Amino acid sequence: MRILQRYLLREMTLNFVGVTVLLFAILFVNQVGSVLARAAQLQYQSGFVLELIGLGAAQNVAILLPISLLLGIVLAFGRLYHDSEMVAAQACGVGVRRVAAAVWLLAVPVTIVVALLNFELAPRAAGAEADLRSAALRAGLLAPIEPGRFRSFAGGRTVVYARAADPQGDLIDVFVKRGEGAVVETTVARRAHYAMSSDGENETITLYRGERIEGTPGSARYRIMRFDEQLIPLRTPEASRRAPRLDELGMRALVESADPRLQAELQWRLGLPVMTLVITALAVPLGRLRPRQGRYAHVWMAVLVFAFYANLALAGRSWLAHGQTPLWLGLWWVHAIFVLAAFIAAVLPWLQRQRAQHRAD
Repeated sequence: MRILQRYLLREMTLNFVGVTVLLFAILFVNQVGSVLARAAQLQYQSGFVLELIGLGAAQNVAILLPISLLLGIVLAFGRLYHDSEMVAAQACGVGVRRVAAAVWLLAVPVTIVVALLNFELAPRAAGAEADLRSAALRAGLLAPIEPGRFRSFAGGRTVVYARAADPQGDLIDVFVKRGEGAVVETTVARRAHYAMSSDGENETITLYRGERIEGTPGSARYRIMRFDEQLIPLRTPEASRRAPRLDELGMRALVESADPRLQAELQWRLGLPVMTLVITALAVPLGRLRPRQGRYAHVWMAVLVFAFYANLALAGRSWLAHGQTPLWLGLWWVHAIFVLAAFIAAVLPWLQRQRAQHRAD
């Protein structure tokens, strides 16, 4: 590799790594907020939170690399053109091939990493995250009810509060609210006993010496019942018996299926490495600057191109999953549009030079 190619590769790599770290930090902060909000709502224990944050971030790393590569190349070429280093190199006879060789030396390994992440790591992380969420939910349900804190069950349809607890673990001065549709049941009791079945599938709370009020808020009609003992079942979400999501399925299951939804997921996973290569072909023309342009002049164009590309691919995946586009077409038409754009962007400067030379002659 020649000195100039090593120099170009170093500039692009440094910008690529810097943009990747910045975008990952933004993604990580967003993931922290999302997981903490879910943990507060579903009462996850603290030991599960950090691992859920990491697994959630791991699923989205693959989508960061194409935009990081695009911005890294555009930023590197923007500086080189702004400082007239590319002009000097071209004046010394450096052609398009040498520049392209340095670009693809970075792009090809990044594309391989994107493929490995999208084909292997992301599905495993999605499956591990779903299993960990189920375990966190189960652990939260198995935890005893703490006096002085509200505890929700059945997705928030049942709320339990106890003022205190006796040495035997029974709850003192208990409040229970249950909602089914418009009807709300409010129960208060002097004492209650919370129990979980041995298989962890069923929960019950037995209330002693209390009163239940049942009615619809806003209505004057209520039913009041006093009791010495009442058993209330608390439904446990069926976290262990669930169908795997599309993003958890392996590549073999997607390839062997004729389901449009699975084929759409397959096309999306295959399309991300292709997108990385196409983005690379677009990055070099986008990084080219005219004299006296600022080094960041084309960054907004790069972000706009990637946003349009990614959103068009997402829309195409949705159309494919709902049968609005044929399976044989897949998402290849989206990539073809941007391949054509990259070809035009690469050829247009050559045509302009040929036209200027023809006029000079």
